[in-house]
Amino acid sequence: MEDKNIYLTQEQLEKSKKELEYYIFEKRPEIVERIKEAKSYGDLSENSEYDSAREEQAFIEAKIKSLDAIVVNAKIIKKIENSNIVALGSTVQFINEETSEKHEYKIVGFGANPLDEKEPSISTGTVLARALLGAKKNDQIEVNVPNGKKKYKILAIK
Repeated sequence: MEDKNIYLTQEQLEKSKKELEYYIFEKRPEIVERIKEAKSYGDLSENSEYDSAREEQAFIEAKIKSLDAIVVNAKIIKKIENSNIVALGSTVQFINEETSEKHEYKIVGFGANPLDEKEPSISTGTVLARALLGAKKNDQIEVNVPNGKKKYKILAIK
């Protein structure tokens, strides 16, 4: 039996709900109007405006379906304050021990949007995030990647 739960912080759930509302109440009505307008141009078989609007409508409907699945299947994980263990919602700073390259990411739930430039994040759906979960400051973790193993050291947990 597949686990459909999507683990999110309350903050991530609220962001997903707002984005869902945006697509339902703003983007969907906009595209319906675009389709109506494109239909008014006549012959649909050679109407590129209509084809473009229908493609955008398919994207919007897929996005709504995806966000709805996140909201419906969300399981809230309480943010752990002042924890010395990496958990969902933690911001973790670590260093690649081979390249000395530092990274800092917030650990977000699977299905959450990790593309927030203000607060870079990685999803628990990634190998790296799963390796970081449960680690403590100064722990060394190994991550299996296609070209071998990478070693990281935890510098800080917020």
